[in-house]
Amino acid sequence: MLDSAKEVWETAQLVLKVKEPLEEEYGYLHEALVLFTYLHLAASKPLTQALIDSGCTSLAYETVTDRNGGLPLLTPMSQVAGRLAVIEGAHHLMSTQGGCGVLLPGVPGAKPARVVVIGGGQVGASAVAMGTGLRAEVTVLDLEPQILQRFDDQYQGRVRTQISDPVTLHEELLEADLVIGAVLIPGAAAPKLVTEAMVKGMKPGAVFVDVAIDQGGCFENSTKTTHDDPTYKVHDTLFYCVANMPGAVANMSTRALTTATLRYVRDIASEGVDGAFERFAGLRDGLMTRGGKLLSDPVREALDL
Repeated sequence: MLDSAKEVWETAQLVLKVKEPLEEEYGYLHEALVLFTYLHLAASKPLTQALIDSGCTSLAYETVTDRNGGLPLLTPMSQVAGRLAVIEGAHHLMSTQGGCGVLLPGVPGAKPARVVVIGGGQVGASAVAMGTGLRAEVTVLDLEPQILQRFDDQYQGRVRTQISDPVTLHEELLEADLVIGAVLIPGAAAPKLVTEAMVKGMKPGAVFVDVAIDQGGCFENSTKTTHDDPTYKVHDTLFYCVANMPGAVANMSTRALTTATLRYVRDIASEGVDGAFERFAGLRDGLMTRGGKLLSDPVREALDL
């Protein structure tokens, strides 16, 4: 425990965070530092440039891989965000919050809300589980037939599955009450799948939750919001685009993230970054910058660096 952030950054060899450095922290970055946190660099050229200029070694939680090619440090937060997306969406569908006044599970004599989940990865799977658990009518869209097959097998036809293409997506949006953007391209900017033209034709009071907002968002009209002021209107719909959604349930998120990161932290602390790479080969996939160089091809492409 030290008296100031400045002292922490200047004296530490390894800094662990949850979110990327704030603009006021850029000046604390230095060559001898190892920074291990969620970085989402494809969404921030200023932060990327600050890391390059400082010469520090930065590792991104969200692109570390395991032996099976999974994303073990992104998974717990994706699960939290996916579940939370449905809870927040259901809350903002209420008339008192500016939504269309629909109850997610419906009641006898009134049909449930229609939930459209775009993307069948960890976030999407968690959102589908929550939506079906709350007895909503759920549709999931993905590019991969095998992912849709998994949903069909798991839910035995209770979840509608659709191959994601612009025409199909537009058709689904016209009937949707709640839309959850759960698209991820590891380390890269999220593709803009929902255009403003699509939003114009939607039901008044429909709600969008963009879980991909940390990677720039997957809706054309997405702009980062905060937990204090989470929503804004786009035409007749409501957009919820809170960066760091898991921060709303900080106790659980901390436990989940610490459980996932601790073994990597221990190895970096005891063996150094290169020693940790020897034990956990997938940790190298998290390496973003080192010695003044940007080492991530997806970030280079996204930011044109």
